[in-house]
Amino acid sequence: MQNKIQQAVIAGIAATAVMTVVIFIGGAMGMPKMSPPDMLSAMMGVSVIVGWLMHFIIGIIFAMGYVFFLNNWLKKIHNKVLKGATFGMAVFIIAQIAIPILESIFGTGNMPQPEGSMALLLTGSIVGHVIYGITVALMVKPEIRPVKQVVS
Repeated sequence: MQNKIQQAVIAGIAATAVMTVVIFIGGAMGMPKMSPPDMLSAMMGVSVIVGWLMHFIIGIIFAMGYVFFLNNWLKKIHNKVLKGATFGMAVFIIAQIAIPILESIFGTGNMPQPEGSMALLLTGSIVGHVIYGITVALMVKPEIRPVKQVVS
């Protein structure tokens, strides 16, 4: 059985990959084109390879947050898809808070400007993060707690 760290790393990589594919497919279908690795690399002034690496590291960090904290906090939600969607919305909200903070630290010099409707951009971002959350929730095994035996 995988331990929590292994689960988080595997789920984080897989969920980030799924989210990224969905974002790119959405861009090909008329949604505003988004590229988190390009945005990260431009913001930090590093190569796009580092942007990709950071994109997946962030996905792993959020998955660790789910595995170690949110999975237990959301234990009243028994449906994994609903639990994952809730987690994905939390990740989306955190991203909306973090982006302006990162922009104030690193600046926005070479950042690609979003194209198209801001409403569609936010919708695409919400969908991507919810899909990320659902993927993490579906991949993480529930914590099995030992049953206490009553000795009489």
